[in-house]
Amino acid sequence: MGKKELYATEEEFNKRVIRYRDVPIVELFPGVKSHIVSTEKITLQFLTEAPNCQSAIHHHEPEQIMIVTGGACDMTVDGKLYHLEEGDVITLPSNLEHGTYVSDRGLRAIDVFSPPRQDIVAKLEAARKKAQS
Repeated sequence: MGKKELYATEEEFNKRVIRYRDVPIVELFPGVKSHIVSTEKITLQFLTEAPNCQSAIHHHEPEQIMIVTGGACDMTVDGKLYHLEEGDVITLPSNLEHGTYVSDRGLRAIDVFSPPRQDIVAKLEAARKKAQS
């Protein structure tokens, strides 16, 4: 069965597709770097955390889904520890306190936030401005 649809034009392609290699790297804080993509309703980040890094207990209004794609961490969620390995997915409702202790293997994860995390979006915008100057 052959393809019936026409390929998108370059202009159409560029409106919908973001090349990972073109997304600026944003340092969220020491040891934590991210490639961020954000739309009107969702923020997505490809997160890399250095071995033995720690993110302090915090909370945010957007809901979060984290997919561990490499390494491992112990995540504190509402006062309890959850050990997460590659392939694990954790869901965090709005305003739930959480933080991470990254293993000696580091951590790679994909985070999805809805609605968008404005603090992360602001860091993306700052990185874009810096790259253009």
